[in-house]
Amino acid sequence: MVSREHKRPATLLHEKFQLLRSITNSHAMNKTSIIFDASKYIEELKQKVERLNQDIATTAENSTPQTLSPLVTVETLEKGFLVNVFSETSCPGLLVSILEAFEELGLNVLEARVSCTDQFQLEAVGGENEEQVESMDAQVVKQAVLEAIKNWSESNINH
Repeated sequence: MVSREHKRPATLLHEKFQLLRSITNSHAMNKTSIIFDASKYIEELKQKVERLNQDIATTAENSTPQTLSPLVTVETLEKGFLVNVFSETSCPGLLVSILEAFEELGLNVLEARVSCTDQFQLEAVGGENEEQVESMDAQVVKQAVLEAIKNWSESNINH
């Protein structure tokens, strides 16, 4: 077995390219394509960070200091959407409102993780019904979830 110090530089470089290829989910075989895929991956990550920062800024602008609205992000998956909802406070009844919004959209919950103890956190994968495959995008799902949160919030204020 050859120690890392004694490996040839070309072997080390090849290993680095294979690592980069696996991190970026690249299927490319040549170095130029791997670097190109890595560049695209970095741009996608930058866009996700920018969207999350915009969501945080929007949430901060639309919230009063006492009642922070839950942060909502929706990402498009191959068949459906990944929906994340987070609030620093517990939100009794919010899960039901969000699931009703899913139902109204015709989304089936394929997988979900929820925490409602000290804070509210939902990560759900919603799959579309076959008839609606082309008709919905992430923004429609996000708006429906935000509307469900707004309605839940207003009903809690009135009670």
